[in-house]
Amino acid sequence: MKRNTEDAQHRSQLALYLSLPILSWAFYDFANTIFSSNINTIFFPFYMDEVLGKNEVMQQVASTFISYANAIASFFLVVFSPLFGVWIDNTGYKKRFIVWFASISIFFTFMMGVFANLQTSTNYSGVPISLFLVVASFVIAKFFFNSSLVFYDSMMGDLGTKEEMPLISGYGVAIGYLGTIFGLLVYLYVGNSGFHRAFIPTAILYLLFSLPLFFINKDIPIPKSQRKTIKFLDGYKEIVKTFKEMKQYKAIFTFMIAYFFINDAIATTIAMMAVYATAIVGFTSGQFIVLYLVSTVSTIIGSLAFGYITKAIGAKRAITVVALIMIVALSFAVFATEQWMFWIAGSMFGISLGSMWVTSRTYIIELSPDEKRGQFFGLFAFSGKVSSIIGPAVYGTVTLWMKDYGTLASRVALSTLIVMTVIGLLVHLKVNEKNGKSK
Repeated sequence: MKRNTEDAQHRSQLALYLSLPILSWAFYDFANTIFSSNINTIFFPFYMDEVLGKNEVMQQVASTFISYANAIASFFLVVFSPLFGVWIDNTGYKKRFIVWFASISIFFTFMMGVFANLQTSTNYSGVPISLFLVVASFVIAKFFFNSSLVFYDSMMGDLGTKEEMPLISGYGVAIGYLGTIFGLLVYLYVGNSGFHRAFIPTAILYLLFSLPLFFINKDIPIPKSQRKTIKFLDGYKEIVKTFKEMKQYKAIFTFMIAYFFINDAIATTIAMMAVYATAIVGFTSGQFIVLYLVSTVSTIIGSLAFGYITKAIGAKRAITVVALIMIVALSFAVFATEQWMFWIAGSMFGISLGSMWVTSRTYIIELSPDEKRGQFFGLFAFSGKVSSIIGPAVYGTVTLWMKDYGTLASRVALSTLIVMTVIGLLVHLKVNEKNGKSK
């Protein structure tokens, strides 16, 4: 439930963090981060490399498969996310949609495990049909996972005052990345006996830790008498209408352009780091798990720290710092010839990953009027997910075109992300919060 400013002034940080609605909200971040890390970042890429990556050329083909699967999932989110924002603002329902979308994502994560275990000789162009079914299930699971986050992020504004948002955001991200550490326990079950074995346990953990939000948090629905009949194109009409009002909300639009480029680097790195580390830098799967664990600890520390940093210096300056950290991290990764260089890259990217979530969500809330918050979070997702199409698509296309060059293909593909981050930072620096106008 939303608290007024007077109540919030008497709420200590401990009371804030132990508030049942905030804690259960944060545990959904714990749950969905298990999916994001186990499926999106680790075991799905490992599975694809295990099935396809028999040599250097086929490793690049596996990278292309992974990239395009992520791009397709993001494409569907781009199509639907404007409608999600309209649903939020018209109905007030957030938790209800999270329950439905998370449940569908959990089901298809489970089905990834079922299809991967299919024993069939049927294939298409030499690729097992079971792999196509796993990829299709991954696309559906990721689409509904990402869709739930539009409603989840918007729910944050109901948990406290604007002054509390940086701490609540940082707390949610930190709890979420504890989910990454917990989810990595699945590796103890999987070992090196087949990475597809991680899919079903991940679905179970995803469901288990979603239950607190499912049962504790409450929606504040808008009375039916005040709702409008929603059609599919209404979300796009709202976008067009909002674009026409761009002068009034110029700062938000400028930031969303910046976030488009920065998130391009984030989404692609998350999807490709496992294959890059193993195929390009020479990590074993076990070594990568340890690297990812260290990176996750960095993410948790960065998330909590940037909650306070954002409160102290403001979200805009904090985002600038995070973007600079990302540029350095990606540069280390592109030029890494020794594993220690990738350790530095992984740790720094971990800090920037969690911090970007903390700072960007807080910034959207700072810049958005309350009555349009759902719409702007829908646009926020729209901006981020369009870039989530382009980033992986560009990466996959580069690795496909340059597959005969072996590891150089992936290094060139990763270097495009540095360019995107620099462009995003330069655009972000033009955001001027005064009167909602940019420089």
